[in-house]
Amino acid sequence: MCMLSTKATCNSHGQDSSYFLGWQEYEKNPFHEVSNTNGIIQMGLAENQLCFDILKSWLAKNPDAAGFQRNGESIFGELALFQDYHGIPEFKKALAEFMSEIRGNKVSFDPSHLVLTAGATSANETLMFCLAEPGEAFLLPTPYYPGFDRDLKWRTGVEIVPIHCTSSNGFQVTETALTEAYQEAQKRNLRVKGVLVTNPSNPLGTTMTRNELNMLVNFVEDKGIHLVSDEIYSGTAFSTPSFVSVMEILKERKCVDDYGCSELWNRVHVVYSLSKDLGLPGFRVGAIYSNDDRVVSAATKMSSFGLISSQTQYLLAAMLSDKKLTKNYISENHKRLRQRQKKLVSGLQKAGISCLKGNAGLFCWVDMRHLLRSNTFEAEMELWKKIVYEVRLNISPGSSCHCTEPGWFRVCFANMSEDTLDLALQRLKAFVTEYYNIPEVIGHHQTIRLNHSRRRSLTKWVFRLSFDDRSPIPGR
Repeated sequence: MCMLSTKATCNSHGQDSSYFLGWQEYEKNPFHEVSNTNGIIQMGLAENQLCFDILKSWLAKNPDAAGFQRNGESIFGELALFQDYHGIPEFKKALAEFMSEIRGNKVSFDPSHLVLTAGATSANETLMFCLAEPGEAFLLPTPYYPGFDRDLKWRTGVEIVPIHCTSSNGFQVTETALTEAYQEAQKRNLRVKGVLVTNPSNPLGTTMTRNELNMLVNFVEDKGIHLVSDEIYSGTAFSTPSFVSVMEILKERKCVDDYGCSELWNRVHVVYSLSKDLGLPGFRVGAIYSNDDRVVSAATKMSSFGLISSQTQYLLAAMLSDKKLTKNYISENHKRLRQRQKKLVSGLQKAGISCLKGNAGLFCWVDMRHLLRSNTFEAEMELWKKIVYEVRLNISPGSSCHCTEPGWFRVCFANMSEDTLDLALQRLKAFVTEYYNIPEVIGHHQTIRLNHSRRRSLTKWVFRLSFDDRSPIPGR
């Protein structure tokens, strides 16, 4: 007789996904610029470390905030005592204003409609608990963040039905794909409670178009279901077209009438976090924004299971209230992300590898279909294992993101130094050139010939590459 619950013993967490397995391999042999230059470089983690210097500088200039003081007097006791789960008002106000600022102040957010959570993971799960019963379904466009299999399903019992998107139109959501997903759910006797999208997209690194957003709003309005817009990457949109929040679409459609909120207005919810835009995943700051008072009330009660510490709220309230800081940070963050993404795209092109054209996020959606021995997911996993174990780069295979086409990979660029990115690109180029017999310079129309009989062991050149002996980078 099993002494544990079904939840404790089930295998629905998703931890056995290649997305998480790559992390495990990295942790066994992590790259370090000095002590382990032959280790695995982590390119599967969407962290934003490009503007830490700005935040560190602000902390140094604002010792009261960092030292939990007010006007030079300690408020440690005040912060150490129990705090109501509604959150510190000053922090909620500052967060709401920061969310508006990131969206160009085209929309505003009422702090009273914000629910604070311990990160976006908690926010998404809490929304599932509020909006759906176990066995009911949400539709998600593919490819989608692998963690959603855990965040949305594991404890809630909610089912995910994929909206299959393809490279033929840059993986944009179409009305046909939406309808087919809805019909598939019906065939499986699943009641559809809503659609969840990430905008900007993880893993695509693109923003949704106005046409897509309007189509989604029309769809949920027609079906009488919810729309959850996960906008945790909203501040990473570094290039055109600019980011458009679903709240902006609702505002344009005048969803609020003279008698209050329309039904549609109440069925659209936004998830936000400071993990990506501000690069603070360790602070565990997430939020739900909803105009449905019932959702706000229920989610606030549920937030008791995952609160943000009072110390964190106090520090970030001071930081986000400094408008000079936030203005400079947003601008500089866009600039540095744009430069870093350009560097990755350029380096991949030199290796004969292209990417989906992106304008946001901390990663690129990389096309390696031409490197597969066959157009299968088995071949994708074979290539992924070579890249992880031999090239020593942890990247995320498209299959872990439920992509319908083999050969796509998510590659992160903002969680490492520029030198480390240079080394990663050099490793990948050497691997592709040797293993696939690709010339040093690859034209746009040149075909790639596979060469499965390698001239020498891959591990030799992998170990040769280090910060001490690599060749100079062109243009530096």
